[in-house]
Amino acid sequence: MSASTQPIIVTGGSGRLGRSVVEGFAAAGHRVVSVDRQGPPERADGVRYEDVDLLDARATEELFTRLGPAAVVSLAAIAVPFSAPEDVILKTNAGIAHSVTAAAVASGARKVIVASSPSIMGYGSPAGWVPPRLPLDEDVTPRPWHAYGLSKYVAEQVAAMFAAQHGPGDGENGVKFASFRPCYVIAPEEWEGAPTQQGHTVAERLEDPRLSAPALFNYVDARDVTDFLLLLLERMHLIENGDVFFVGAADAMARAPLAEVIPEVYPELAHLAGGLTGSSPAFSIEKARRVLGWEPKRSWRTELR
Repeated sequence: MSASTQPIIVTGGSGRLGRSVVEGFAAAGHRVVSVDRQGPPERADGVRYEDVDLLDARATEELFTRLGPAAVVSLAAIAVPFSAPEDVILKTNAGIAHSVTAAAVASGARKVIVASSPSIMGYGSPAGWVPPRLPLDEDVTPRPWHAYGLSKYVAEQVAAMFAAQHGPGDGENGVKFASFRPCYVIAPEEWEGAPTQQGHTVAERLEDPRLSAPALFNYVDARDVTDFLLLLLERMHLIENGDVFFVGAADAMARAPLAEVIPEVYPELAHLAGGLTGSSPAFSIEKARRVLGWEPKRSWRTELR
């Protein structure tokens, strides 16, 4: 099967982010197979849907081998902290990350991308949290304090482990791995007033800073994540094998500068927030800009209806 006809597998294609990724990949001309426990109620044209338990390593490998993907984008996971018992979240998300990555390699995929989360940084810890600097970047050491954050950090380490096995990943038979940390994902319908992941609307998050504060006012449009993933797949030859990227909007989910807002909600971070002037976010996307040339196109200022 030639590279031009090999599909891209997207796990978790029925989810909030997965739906946009599947549709965006198909619109970009890729053959896309969405793999999840069950398909979404509305299915995108030209997309193949497959159901499988991704915790079943053997079934996952058999399906991937039959599909023969050129690349695998692993989005499937329990997506919300504390939405299931802590042990279930950890075992599920870590298990899926390993099962999918191993199956991708076994099936001959040459590019594997694993979804992580900014929550691995540890903000919101009940014991208090003061990072070495703001904005946060990929060189700041993660300090997860709940099972969801830990499971996503493990997912990154799974990708790093396989990268260590495969070396640089260059050459005809090389395999490249990457992880990305998408900020608080806003699906297209949520700009129109549909509830976000936490149950309130984008407008409510802007009107009440306490709603966005737990995520340090981070967010990203699902379509911008899709654009990032398309660019990453195209330019994986530019990255170090196992690289990690923050993926967020170019601004913060706040009407006032974070230099003013953060000290009000997190006084212990006041000494770090002074540089977050204008619309600057608390999460840096400079690495994605520098290495890949990616730039988010959407902001709450342009998309909110």
